[in-house]
Amino acid sequence: MAFFSKLKERLFKSSSKLDAGLDAIVEEGNGAEPPAAPVPSAPITDPAPSEATSPQTPPVAAAPDAEKPSGILGRLIGRSGGTEQRRTLDDEMLEQLEELLIAADMGVDTALRVTANMAEGRLGKKLSAREIKELLAAEIARIMEQVAKPMPIYPHRPQVVLVVGVNGSGKTTTIGKLASQFKRAGKKVVIAAGDTFRAAAVEQLQIWGERAGVPVLTAPEGSDPASLAFDAMTKAQEEGADLLMIDTAGRLQNRADLMEELAKIIRVIRKKDESAPHNTLLVLDATTGQNALRQVETFQKLADVSGLVMTKLDGTAKGGVLVALADKFGLPIHAIGVGEQIDDLDAFDPEDFAAALTGLDRTP
Repeated sequence: MAFFSKLKERLFKSSSKLDAGLDAIVEEGNGAEPPAAPVPSAPITDPAPSEATSPQTPPVAAAPDAEKPSGILGRLIGRSGGTEQRRTLDDEMLEQLEELLIAADMGVDTALRVTANMAEGRLGKKLSAREIKELLAAEIARIMEQVAKPMPIYPHRPQVVLVVGVNGSGKTTTIGKLASQFKRAGKKVVIAAGDTFRAAAVEQLQIWGERAGVPVLTAPEGSDPASLAFDAMTKAQEEGADLLMIDTAGRLQNRADLMEELAKIIRVIRKKDESAPHNTLLVLDATTGQNALRQVETFQKLADVSGLVMTKLDGTAKGGVLVALADKFGLPIHAIGVGEQIDDLDAFDPEDFAAALTGLDRTP
């Protein structure tokens, strides 16, 4: 559960706009469904912390909550205190939930589908904040379960992994982390620094290669990436490598050139192995929000994307885009990243993600 703890702590950063939304929803909910006891204006002495404070008490002032970090949707929905408050699930509340999900970048279509499934058979029932979060987490996990698949490893050698994505998405770092993890798992790995137009990308891969003990093939700046890929295939075959990971450029502002470059790389490596590439991974930056959906559409046209890796989930308050991606495209999500360290990239777990997103605790 170590990665889940890190995921929950670092998955989402707070947003003043979303915190204001929390205050508004809690205030409105308390007005519609007042609890048996008066709403406290002083801190609650019950050991369970509460974020359902009055509008005059900013959430950041509640010191006990610092010990129990919550997902962004969890903070928006709120947590009950000593007296569990309940609110009737009606059309008004569903609209508010839809707005929360859209604010988390889940997208309109997915948000509507999620809230409709949550409401099925429950309209008119009084639900606590935790019950709402549990319903939401269960629905998110159901959507994500179908795409939570590790990158397949084949007995074919070398297995060619083509890695695509826009510049700045974390593509180069992801290659380094994956190569290091594969190496520690006993695989022989070769990296080809195919983004020959960015010296920084090549240098970064070389650093990761040294750290992981993995050879990195490079070419002079501006060289033909396809030629480098061919040389890398030759080296990987000669050395009996299990995996060849090929970095590529990500200059989407000139899609025609990029499309031709990727097509040429594929043509060239297929001269060595007609079944290559065996995996085409698209690396996405979570902080781009809904733009990630457009990137998937673009790269599906440029290359036959077989799976996704989502990075920088620790730098955004809109991680719901991952749910939208799963709902719309159904592409396997192989891994997610929540930081810069080697162990900050891990296999995607739908239940862990849903719990972190909604702020639920997952006790063993």
